Amino acid sequence: MSSETREVFETPWFKVVAEPQASGDPYYMLQLQDYVAVVAMTDSRTVLFVKQFRPVVRRETIELPSGHVEVNETPENAARRELLEETGFSATRLDLLGTLVPDVGRLTNRLWCYFADPVKPVDEPHEREEGVSVLALTEDEAFKHVADGTIDHALNLAVLMLAVTRGKISLR
Repeated sequence: MSSETREVFETPWFKVVAEPQASGDPYYMLQLQDYVAVVAMTDSRTVLFVKQFRPVVRRETIELPSGHVEVNETPENAARRELLEETGFSATRLDLLGTLVPDVGRLTNRLWCYFADPVKPVDEPHEREEGVSVLALTEDEAFKHVADGTIDHALNLAVLMLAVTRGKISLR
């Protein structure tokens, strides 16, 4: 960001900032915390997804475990936290698949994409995020849901494609 960037509006979730352009008009951007998303594979080769109601699209969605990186939190720790909060599973190892730009036109944050294999349910009781249920799908089932539009979150589709291109999951 330029030193001339100015904050226009702030909420607990994002800031709107304006950066001057050569034309003299400001360019408006949203500053948000970075995101993380996890392709979590179980011993039985199922991928964990979460189902939840999303007010923006007014329906229940199927998504990868994901969320925001909190202030002073590393992306890897955020991925572990989100995986546990949303699914009740933990990962021994997380591999960084890559870092993506969610929207080159308006958003200043990054999406950190991880692959976790194998994930296991935690022994100690934990409180799952309210309104979130877990769905375990085989690779074939997951991509059938992608093909029929049931899984339609664009950022999640990008993370799944990274997992395919890195040879972590199979697209048949």
